[in-house]
Amino acid sequence: MINTKLRILLVEDEKTDAELITFQLKKIVENFEIKVVDNIEDATHALHNYIPDVVLSDYNLPTCTGLDVLTTTQDIDANIPLIFITGTINDEELAANTILAGASGYILKKHMNILSEKLEPLLKRVIFEMIEKEDLREKVRKNKIAVNQIYSYLDDIKYDNEEQRKSIFEIRKKINKIDLNND
Repeated sequence: MINTKLRILLVEDEKTDAELITFQLKKIVENFEIKVVDNIEDATHALHNYIPDVVLSDYNLPTCTGLDVLTTTQDIDANIPLIFITGTINDEELAANTILAGASGYILKKHMNILSEKLEPLLKRVIFEMIEKEDLREKVRKNKIAVNQIYSYLDDIKYDNEEQRKSIFEIRKKINKIDLNND
């Protein structure tokens, strides 16, 4: 049983599969938070604001592919592992390509009844890497949330004149510089 708290983003469009995955997670993870989304826009929002420890994703989604989810995850934070849980990857070459593209693993949905057994070693590897960076991980999570909230606030400001526009542009540049120095 995994005792470390995990924040999990599940990208899954089938409600039944999401429930089965959650049920299987309860067998191996004592304490976890799960956010379920079914499209790339909600996944992107969750990656920015929920800041998961791991992403579990189906490969075949109505609005995108799993590779889109993987690319988006890597673009936002290359340190967040992504594991595919899918019925689509039945082609060995496609499965190999997902690993080469940066996925941390994949599990076929045909193994849903033993998903916990297949997923546990992959999650233990995620935990091992998390523990090494525990303090830093929490500081980075809080900083990213704060930066995203600032960006959201700046986006909501209505520019009344050129001077305000320039000031907000300068604030964004300074935030980016600070954010890049913290990564």
